[in-house]
Amino acid sequence: MPDPGSTRPLSVLVVEDEVMIRMLLAEMLAELGHSVAGEAGQVDEALALVGSGLEFDVAILDVNLDGKTAEPIALAVEERGRKFLLATGYGASGLPDAFKDRPFLQKPFAAATLAKALASV
Repeated sequence: MPDPGSTRPLSVLVVEDEVMIRMLLAEMLAELGHSVAGEAGQVDEALALVGSGLEFDVAILDVNLDGKTAEPIALAVEERGRKFLLATGYGASGLPDAFKDRPFLQKPFAAATLAKALASV
């Protein structure tokens, strides 16, 4: 069922290195009435998707991708004029300095929390 707080279905780029978490996130997005535009599990893979002209409304970026930061992906998403949400299990202290003031998802999160975060961006 689509989230009543969301104005329209969103197309989402999902960047998460844990396959099971990525699958769960895709399921949550579908339950909320959104779609997955693309998925990536590594920094280079995500940068290639963002640079390819892939159409998406918002990106959800795991902050730590197999020991590498998602900061370059966030910057590339911003350069495309798109919004993003950072997801981390480390709380605000796990966010890159350049993005400490941005909305983020604290892992683990529920679908209702995801809906509110998407509505905030």
